[in-house]
Amino acid sequence: MLTVLVALRLLVSPRVLRNAVTRATPVVLAALAVPVVLVPAPVARADDVRDSQREVLRTLDLPAAWQISEGRGVIVAVLDSGVDRDHRDLAGSVIEGKDFTTGANPPGVEPLRLHGTYMASLIAGHGHGPGGGDGVIGVAPRAKVLSVRVILEDEEPGFREFNTAERYENVVARGIRHAVDRGADVINMSISKELATREERSAIRYAISKGVVLVAAAGNEGAEKPDARGHAPYSYPAAFPGVVSVAATDRGLRRASFSNRNPSVLVAAPGVDILGAGPGDEYWVGRGTSQATALVSGVAALIKAKYPDMSPVLVVQAITAGATRRPTGGYDTDTGFGVVNATRALAAAARISRHTLTAEGAGGAGGHDPARPLGRAVEPVRIVHRDRDRITLYGGVAVAAGLGAVVSLIVLAVCIGRTRSSEIVEEPVRDPFTAPWP
Repeated sequence: MLTVLVALRLLVSPRVLRNAVTRATPVVLAALAVPVVLVPAPVARADDVRDSQREVLRTLDLPAAWQISEGRGVIVAVLDSGVDRDHRDLAGSVIEGKDFTTGANPPGVEPLRLHGTYMASLIAGHGHGPGGGDGVIGVAPRAKVLSVRVILEDEEPGFREFNTAERYENVVARGIRHAVDRGADVINMSISKELATREERSAIRYAISKGVVLVAAAGNEGAEKPDARGHAPYSYPAAFPGVVSVAATDRGLRRASFSNRNPSVLVAAPGVDILGAGPGDEYWVGRGTSQATALVSGVAALIKAKYPDMSPVLVVQAITAGATRRPTGGYDTDTGFGVVNATRALAAAARISRHTLTAEGAGGAGGHDPARPLGRAVEPVRIVHRDRDRITLYGGVAVAAGLGAVVSLIVLAVCIGRTRSSEIVEEPVRDPFTAPWP
């Protein structure tokens, strides 16, 4: 059965994670969160799912990109609500990572894994049936997915506990480090929160130092009243330096009304009416910067599979260089550098790879954890308190002395000028008797 996802969102609060998925239709706010509303749809033919994906596949130019790379050998960590590893379009492609939400749900309650499965299918779905021709095909169908659970769905009984208990505050930071240590090449974070933490910043620096590309959702508050500069709120981890912040576009490839617009936005991808897989071999349709983020993570996986030694900053450069629908002037806060195109990004990566050098630091092959200080501890800075009255007095004396010197020089110059002008130069007297006539 084809099922339509109308809404999926988690509680908004300073320390609370929420899925970056926007409501497709108005729903009534509950006391704490927006519930998932499911609307049944007619049974779909086997090829309906793939047919509904064609517009997105064409926008990203994926058929041509797959001639170059399909993401083989790459691991994409999906920091989300968990992934259904038994879905027929993901079977054999999911690696089970750590669950950082343990203890939030009552014992014996199984995670729903809705949002995480949805995102994973957009990244690495490989379809099913003869030749994988049915079901969801992801951007990088040969990539592996590392499922790291760092959020709960709104409907899970532990949702309130997870979003209020202090022990879950830094689950994203811990999830990032876990993904890096498990060998992730790309980390997809279709999640957002309002405030940054020091632990998250440190974890992101750690991931980048290990060569991992990080991609996150720009957020879905774009339809709300903007600030004085016309911007939507910043969303984390997307707004951290080094993270690819992804906006969503509508069917016309313009910024979707819900997509956040601010200077953190780097690129955009389709985010309206995107079909993906759900738990139990179901399929879902939704909208949000979550979906756009998953698509961009898939493009990063294609690049890393073809050029495994390419640093994160150069992967990002290739993605931005290959973007289409560039704004006037080359950049704006709506869609960043434009809409991601997989084939053009791979072509840009090919050009960049010919000029790539790898530098080895003093820390050795393992690198240095940026979260730890470098070198010896620095002594505290001594603060010297100065007498302001003396400084003023001495400064005045110095200025007066300087003025006096200038006046003296002027007077001296005037006197010398007058002396020279009063001198009379006399011709020598010629003796008419002794001096010869000319």
